[in-house]
Amino acid sequence: MRRFLLLYATQQGQAKAIAEEICEKAVTHGFSADLHCFSESDKYDLKTETAPLVVVVSTTGNGDPPDTARKFVKAIQDRSLPADFFAHLRYGLLGLGDSEYTYFCNGGKIIDKRLQELGAQRFYDTGHADDCVGVVLDLGLELVVEPWIDGLWAALTKHFTSVGGKEEMSGTLTAASDASPRTDPVALELLHVESQVELLRLDDSRKKDSEVLEQSAVNKESSALAADFESSLTRSGPPLSQASLNIPALPPEYLQACLQEPLGQEESQASVTSVDPIFHVPISKAVQLTTNDAIKTTLLVELDISKTNFSYQPGDAFNVICPNSDSEVQDLVQRLQLADRLEHRVFLKIKADTKKKGAALPQHVPEGCSLRFLFTWCLEIRAVPKKAFLRALVDHTSDGAERRRLQELCSRQGAPDYNRLVRDARACVLGLLRAFPSCRPPLGLLLEHLPKLQPRPYSCASSSLFHPGKLHFIFNVVEFPSDSTAGVPRRGVCTGWLATLVESILQPNTRAPPADGEEALAPQITISPRTTNFFHLPNDPSAPVIMVGPGAGVAPFIGFLQHREKLQEQRPGGRFGAMWLFFGCRHKDRDYLFREELRHFLKCGILTHLKVSFSRDARVGEEEAPVKYVQDHIQRHSKQVARVLLHENGYIYVCGDAKNMAKDVNDALVEVISKEVGVEKLEAMRTLATLKEEKRYLQDIW
Repeated sequence: MRRFLLLYATQQGQAKAIAEEICEKAVTHGFSADLHCFSESDKYDLKTETAPLVVVVSTTGNGDPPDTARKFVKAIQDRSLPADFFAHLRYGLLGLGDSEYTYFCNGGKIIDKRLQELGAQRFYDTGHADDCVGVVLDLGLELVVEPWIDGLWAALTKHFTSVGGKEEMSGTLTAASDASPRTDPVALELLHVESQVELLRLDDSRKKDSEVLEQSAVNKESSALAADFESSLTRSGPPLSQASLNIPALPPEYLQACLQEPLGQEESQASVTSVDPIFHVPISKAVQLTTNDAIKTTLLVELDISKTNFSYQPGDAFNVICPNSDSEVQDLVQRLQLADRLEHRVFLKIKADTKKKGAALPQHVPEGCSLRFLFTWCLEIRAVPKKAFLRALVDHTSDGAERRRLQELCSRQGAPDYNRLVRDARACVLGLLRAFPSCRPPLGLLLEHLPKLQPRPYSCASSSLFHPGKLHFIFNVVEFPSDSTAGVPRRGVCTGWLATLVESILQPNTRAPPADGEEALAPQITISPRTTNFFHLPNDPSAPVIMVGPGAGVAPFIGFLQHREKLQEQRPGGRFGAMWLFFGCRHKDRDYLFREELRHFLKCGILTHLKVSFSRDARVGEEEAPVKYVQDHIQRHSKQVARVLLHENGYIYVCGDAKNMAKDVNDALVEVISKEVGVEKLEAMRTLATLKEEKRYLQDIW
């Protein structure tokens, strides 16, 4: 059987699921896939690999490859490697991303570009799959991934035929389906800056084209969304309810879960496998930064790290290890009819008769942990169920109408309903099980499909010079509508937990400490350092700095300013560059975070320019016209911004919302450079790409 190497890098399981699908389908097409995660470097060697390589890689953070590919990417970025290092390698790559973020599919693009630079050649066109609003290079996610996989077999066949005749591959084979993704490969002779321009470009025409094609695809697949507004999670209308369905293949079950009597042993979060050191730290203070009538509630939490060796710099981020809600865990085990076995120990084994190739026990489930611990600390029970999960639930549903509806939701024809009623509504496994009461999945099935409960990252909002032994961070208490089966709004997994945890010690927005006798017992949380920290002040303190951070995005800049104040105290004769802050919020009197602190920094000369926008207030101060957003203020001060960035070797930092603010700020910077330098927008994009290359345009966005 013809063998190929199949590598994946995943952050939340999507790339792994697709790679496993490729692996399972390979056998039926006469191939054998050697499946590994990029992190399993002891199980493959690309330097000596003779078989074709297939890569599935997602994107995380600010356009970074997943954590599991970090070591591999670092190794191939070694500039001492010769240009023919991978000349023997033939590969095909599928990148996953979200076009609402600036660096779409950048995890895959980084690996793709570097493989090309090191001499590897594609035997199959690269695919870029978009998980934004069902658009993938102008087509739906499944309308790209599935045809890309379908076309892979023809490409592999052609490759093996060519290799058999010792013919050198000089071209690429496109996917067989008309719906296959087409990408323009980055030619080797293009400068790296040009590739950054491609990543930075926010092309309105593509967006408009994608909207047209998306609507066309929706109309072609099903008109139910437009014609029947009464469709719900549990019920559809014609034509979907009468359509013949193309449903995905049933994923082979492979986990057997056994419950044993409890032993009464204690359990801790440390038993959840983690690559990072973890620190148990008390919360020493919690302050509400917003008024009670603000649209969002923002809290500041202070951690006491004085008795640990945890260290940080302003701009760093760290992880908070959080549990699922006790009430949701209780509701879920009740629905699974396991409420009386919450303290039983869970033991997993691979089913002897499974057809899943390479089946392995999930590493994030500690052996012998209690059922309560499993659902509380190990599994992302809020994860939006993927279509493969819905397909698996079909076979454990006894009611005919419910089976049909689950089939519709995981079918190609039901994609609009899935997007609207499952993905966009943030449905979860508990919501589905409530909606389909005859569905009775075994525990093992949930463990196959629920991903690991991920720690939540937060930006440090303090300087250890300013607050020795303390670490501050801020967060908005996330609230969003419940899934369609319950009426109570849900809070974010971590922010909701933190808000509840600090209720007993929460102070109003004041610097006054609590009165004597009001000191409550400090709750503890578990944190771990983030390994990718890049968002730091310039090494040269004389370099000017522009900071853009609306809302909670101001957090790292408070640390920057505190740090700068202490440095200037330590070096009274030193040269320090100007510091600009563009801050924005809804209302001046409700959610102007750190107002007094910012006025202090401005008065002391630490902060040289403070530009604040209020998006919901009618008029601000004596300005001629209200400035609603940070990008408006940037354009209003275009000459100064351009001077700092282009003539004074300044730095610009952007922190906050990726899907809207960061894109709008990027657009504003393009306009500023185009206007002040007198160049076309494409040239302005190149300039921004160069700033990013020089690490002078930095983003910490989510």
